[in-house]
Amino acid sequence: MAHYIRRRLITAVPVFFGITLVVFFFMNLAPGSVTDLMGEGASSAEEQAALEAALGLDKPLLARYVLWLAGLFRGDLGESYHLGQSVSHLIGQRIGPSLLLTGTGVAVAVAVAIPLGILSAWKPRSHWDRLSNLFTVAGSAIPGFFLALVSIYLFAVKLRWLPASGMYASGSSGPLTDLLRHLLLPAGVVGLSNVGGILKQTRSACLEVLGEDYVTTARAKGLKEAAVVLRHGFRTALIPVLTTVLTHIPHIIGGSVVVERVFGWPGMGSLMFSAISGRDYNVIMGVTVVIALAVLCTNLLLDLVYGMVDPRVRYEGI
Repeated sequence: MAHYIRRRLITAVPVFFGITLVVFFFMNLAPGSVTDLMGEGASSAEEQAALEAALGLDKPLLARYVLWLAGLFRGDLGESYHLGQSVSHLIGQRIGPSLLLTGTGVAVAVAVAIPLGILSAWKPRSHWDRLSNLFTVAGSAIPGFFLALVSIYLFAVKLRWLPASGMYASGSSGPLTDLLRHLLLPAGVVGLSNVGGILKQTRSACLEVLGEDYVTTARAKGLKEAAVVLRHGFRTALIPVLTTVLTHIPHIIGGSVVVERVFGWPGMGSLMFSAISGRDYNVIMGVTVVIALAVLCTNLLLDLVYGMVDPRVRYEGI
């Protein structure tokens, strides 16, 4: 197992740097520049060129990437061109709210999707199955921004039960109850947006397993139905379900751009949106590093979890 982990980590290194290289080059190929926004008051090409030189944007593209990479090895992600703060500090401020929002939303989705998926597979064409189909269709068909706007209109504007935006009423901090009131709407939108995929995977995996001969044999031996469904059915179907759930980890780390933007939630998603809009290259690369690491770590975690859940999975010879 240790040998396998070492090999996976060694393989992940070039993949990580390949991701940063591709993002860096494509980001700089996009039309426009940060100096177009920062230098709006510049009256001449000379002033624009001076601004680019001050930011180090006058160097060749490959040289800029090497300089950025050297800073990354020192633990320095650079500074935001617009905010004048270190990228590490900005990410440190935003990653907590993103983990809270999307983590809560995905946890709610898992808590709803897995029990409902098991019930709908156990009782096909029942009320549970119809409810499962409703959640699946709603979660897959309704765009997140539309669901967010509708929820704001209903619960914040018309009923006035919940706040429409922000993380606290005061804008910076407040009591736990205030945080929960602000969290409820955006987390609900994130949860409903993710429940469809997890529920569909859980239902299909359990439905396939519950039709196997060994499940029929377990029933014939007189085992309780709950033990048959959970111990022999769901446990075998757990790998595809875990794959679906764990692939949400990068999304949790990176935040939900649409939901955070609509609800004014101060997370990684809104930070990334602002950075892209303002061509803030250092911030974009900093968020890319965080998300790339999350993806690579998730893939390694998936392989390790497979070995724990299914004893048939072996790592020797990989």
